[in-house]
Amino acid sequence: MEPTQRSAVRSGTSEDPTTRPAPHPTVVVPDRLDPAGSWALADGRWHWGRPEISHDPAVLDGTGRWIVCLPAQGPMLAARFPHSAPVRVDPEPESQSDGDGLPPPVVPAEDEPPRSWVSSFSRQDYSHRVGDIRALIAAGDVYQVNLTRRLAGPIRRDHPGASALALTTAQATAHRAPFGASLCLPELGAWVVGASPERFLSRDGDLVTSEPIKGTAVTAEQLTAKDRAENVMICDLVRNDLGRVCTMGSVEVPDLLRLESHPGLVHLVTTVSGRLRSGVGWAALFDAVFPPGSVTGAPKLAALEVIDALEPEGRGPYCGALGWVDADAQTADLAVSIRTFWAASAVADWPDAWRWTFGTGGAITWDSDAEDEWSETELKAARLLTLAEDPLATRGDPLGLDVPAVRTW
Repeated sequence: MEPTQRSAVRSGTSEDPTTRPAPHPTVVVPDRLDPAGSWALADGRWHWGRPEISHDPAVLDGTGRWIVCLPAQGPMLAARFPHSAPVRVDPEPESQSDGDGLPPPVVPAEDEPPRSWVSSFSRQDYSHRVGDIRALIAAGDVYQVNLTRRLAGPIRRDHPGASALALTTAQATAHRAPFGASLCLPELGAWVVGASPERFLSRDGDLVTSEPIKGTAVTAEQLTAKDRAENVMICDLVRNDLGRVCTMGSVEVPDLLRLESHPGLVHLVTTVSGRLRSGVGWAALFDAVFPPGSVTGAPKLAALEVIDALEPEGRGPYCGALGWVDADAQTADLAVSIRTFWAASAVADWPDAWRWTFGTGGAITWDSDAEDEWSETELKAARLLTLAEDPLATRGDPLGLDVPAVRTW
């Protein structure tokens, strides 16, 4: 991560310590939840105990409440836990935070090397990939491609579950992402902690809704025509996806280019909804709409081919979906797995060595400037990496900072 990243983000904010709001109450972990075991946090509830696990979307048409992770590559992970309790908070806050609820970013000295997170490719490599995508756009092969990179943290040898729980409670306390969720299944080697601001798919009976995000800046005034064009392109893609499984004429766009503010940045958000045809189950619904259009591009299949070529390290759970499904009530809410941490193997010869990985990226269009796109990836990552510093400060037994991670997930 570039040393100047966090200072650039800070320049878009102003602070007056005398007007800071009170710190947020601390989220409390249930006593019976074993950090080293299987557990989840979703929809304002903790879940724990030995779960029933399935990779078959058909179970979501049956009974029970499932915590669901759809990775960008690989089969669905769905877990139904025996125990659940609503999240409660300790009214006595644990620590101070800045005006938007996050710890103030730490700015490294100019001559200090990046200590914690190593990018999957350099600024120059990223620039070359932006150029490759613009060439494909000029040739008419694609209109938009979501290009991402992975940030790998220090190598660790502590237990991923305890680290995931610390990170989850920190995010739930200070960041409070609208679609934040975590799923930890040690029997499958899966530890995912998400702080997503984006709804991939909600369901209420036959009504399904998607709210793609496209367009990001520090302030609303910095959003451009390019941001709006990105959003409209993906809106059309999501409309077409939902049209494959919804009744004719039911797909609509009740809200276009809505402005949403989140800690440290703003987004443009569009709402697309429709009514499912009778008999459409979760497998058919996922086939129609997954992976999310906002993290792939347009046309979707062509964009996915470009992503596979330009991101050989794979995305793992990043850019997939994470959330919950209540099969009995026919309700659900799944986030796009952006602003997401996941545990990945670190060194092939060290089975107990692992590291947190974090993904960041953005849409590349013909109007893209490589330097601006790189800066956007830093903006999206900076504040959550800052939030992660305290709970991830204990690194177990670090083996080195510059060892590249093996293929994720």
